Amino acid sequence: MDPEGSRIRDDPHIKVMMAGSTLRKVKSRSWKKQRHFRLLEDGMTIWYKSRWAGMGHSTFSVTEMEAVREGHQSEVLLSTAEEFPADLCFTLVFHGRQGNLDLVAETPEEAKAWIQGVRKLIHKAQNMDEKERLDQWVWDWFKKADKNKDGKMTFKEVRKLLKMMNVEMSEDHAFHLFTMADKSDSGSLEIEQFVYFYKMLTQRDEVWKVFQDYSGDGEKLMLEELENFLSMEQQEGEKSSHAQELINRYEPSESAKKQGAMSLDGFQIYLCSQEGSIFKPELRELHQDMSQPLSHYFISSSHNTYLLEDQLRGQSSLEAYIQALKRGCRCVEVDCWDGSDGEPVVYHGHTLTSKILFRDVISTLKEYAFKASDFPVILSLENHCCVEQQTVMAKHIRVICGDMLLTTLLHGQVPQQLPSPQELKGKILLKAKKISGTEGSLDETLTDDISDEEEMTNHEAESLSAEEPPAGTLNHDGKNSKTKLSKELSDLVVYCKSVHFHGFEYARSYGKCSEMSSFSESKAKRLAKDTGTDFVQYHTRQLSRIYPAGRRTESSNYNPQDMWSVGCQIVALNFQTAGLEMDLNDGLFAQNAGCGYVLKPAFMRDGNTQFSPEKPEDRPGYTPMRLSIQVISGQQLPKVNQKEGSIVDPLVRVEIYGVPQDQAKEETSHINNNGFNPVWNETLNFVIHTPELALVRFEVEDYDKTSRNDFMGQFTLPFTSIQAGYRHIHLLSKDGTAIPPSSLFVNISISELTRRSQI
Repeated sequence: MDPEGSRIRDDPHIKVMMAGSTLRKVKSRSWKKQRHFRLLEDGMTIWYKSRWAGMGHSTFSVTEMEAVREGHQSEVLLSTAEEFPADLCFTLVFHGRQGNLDLVAETPEEAKAWIQGVRKLIHKAQNMDEKERLDQWVWDWFKKADKNKDGKMTFKEVRKLLKMMNVEMSEDHAFHLFTMADKSDSGSLEIEQFVYFYKMLTQRDEVWKVFQDYSGDGEKLMLEELENFLSMEQQEGEKSSHAQELINRYEPSESAKKQGAMSLDGFQIYLCSQEGSIFKPELRELHQDMSQPLSHYFISSSHNTYLLEDQLRGQSSLEAYIQALKRGCRCVEVDCWDGSDGEPVVYHGHTLTSKILFRDVISTLKEYAFKASDFPVILSLENHCCVEQQTVMAKHIRVICGDMLLTTLLHGQVPQQLPSPQELKGKILLKAKKISGTEGSLDETLTDDISDEEEMTNHEAESLSAEEPPAGTLNHDGKNSKTKLSKELSDLVVYCKSVHFHGFEYARSYGKCSEMSSFSESKAKRLAKDTGTDFVQYHTRQLSRIYPAGRRTESSNYNPQDMWSVGCQIVALNFQTAGLEMDLNDGLFAQNAGCGYVLKPAFMRDGNTQFSPEKPEDRPGYTPMRLSIQVISGQQLPKVNQKEGSIVDPLVRVEIYGVPQDQAKEETSHINNNGFNPVWNETLNFVIHTPELALVRFEVEDYDKTSRNDFMGQFTLPFTSIQAGYRHIHLLSKDGTAIPPSSLFVNISISELTRRSQI
């Protein structure tokens, strides 16, 4: 069995890749070295010879790649454009935060073969169904373990393979399975026999038990039996058509299909599919009302978007904007400073971060703004430039963005509420200061969003470079004057006018929906705790932007949930920093087609709302929920320590993030030496007071009694997106990228918490 089939191998572009090519790997203008690249026989692994890697070569999988860019479509290749013509150049783009690979071929034909070949392989990998994916995975392991490449595997090789696969198994049991699979008594397994061995190894008793509960003969689920399972366990109601669809879609046996039945194999494939996953598939689609005012949505937002690393020494890069926008980010930040040649530059001021041209940032924004989502992008400007260079900025924004830039009020009138994402589709909005109207008075718009100095206590003095500077610093002469703001730039601000926050009373009486303020995380937290209801009401009409404290020099993040719980829309995080906070952001915005906008719950959109996250029980319609999670088993969990012979001791922690009363975590015990098919069968229980705001995070860790547990994988999703019943949770890496076939198998029940059960 070779899941690749011969068809793809016969493709002329793939043949060039398999034969191998000498390509130049380019890291900078000065670092360009030749490496020999080739596609291995599995059709999934690209190998290249490099004297730096331990054994003299490196490999990466096609599944790690997201796209191929042709020509000079990276900063590195642009910088070497004079040396290498565009038709020789291409860039391999990887998922997550892994850096790109910039390559230069020796001939245009060779470049084309690699570009087209890699695209075909990526397309093929993305369109594999569950069974093909599993076949591919088994095939990969077979090749890794078949050290002498004879297409057969001895018991010694199988024993090594089990260690590699995270399985600790008694030698007797392993040998017993091996001899059962070795039907020809040859002392070795060929690929078909290895598949049989793998099937016995991965026999899932816990799935078989569920199957037995509903199968009359223990061999198959007839249509009616499958319907019973779907309505009793999966809580999907009476839908016979759905049961039939599942059989058509997931049953591998034609004879079972003809009987209108599902075998154990089909049942397992269904449970591991997207439909059997914990996330309600229909909520992954664009399903929310997108015609409400912008202030009624949470908006995926990035801080210091130009950085790939930390904010003291990190590299400023256009690639950072591309990565954020591809992840559905809808509010990007640009820190602008005077450039030496009249061209404004973007970097983190007064630090060692590298600089990029403002006009290049705007060109990148124009190209990538609407690839992941059609809904509007807010360009948050931190402006440190003199008037002349502000005017240059205005010209670049106008000329480069063209029709994409919103420059006038919709319908030509001053609104009582902000326009909707639907009305602003395909538009870029500028968030910056604006010169006030014709009344001639110096209004607060020139005072910066962060003129909170008077409120800062010594212990929380945050760097003022964290947001726009007080207006006086714009002038470099200490004068706070209107003329120091460029009229051309001011004119481009329509719905996102930066103003200083004067308190909730002032906002209620005088605040306009097109005015927005920025808050440091500590000020926002203080307001949320002391005046939560006021903050929620404020956000029904006006936008706010929250940004990390200046002391977070390593670009760490704060917990965004605290801000979402009071309705803050633009909760800006360092997208470049992996971890819990970005998991929460990815989890919230995974719903609604990942479009970067999530509609707030109804009780946070009502201008007279009395909701306070500190007292969720006081709101009308308060209905606490009970969440019960039986953590049954894990499948093929990733290895943490690549040392030969090391096996993980996994445990599962479930964490709830939401209003203060909902913050909770529970964990299972750990299983010794089994990352392949650990079974816990432990139930974790939670009560959730504000389900509409809660996020649920599943994390798998490698237990260590002497030091901190190692992270293995996680999955985060909104409580409202959870499907009840027997579900698989497909784990993600620290970077938020898929790590198939690693998963957890759980049984989830959700019910309203009645008064009796509260007593």
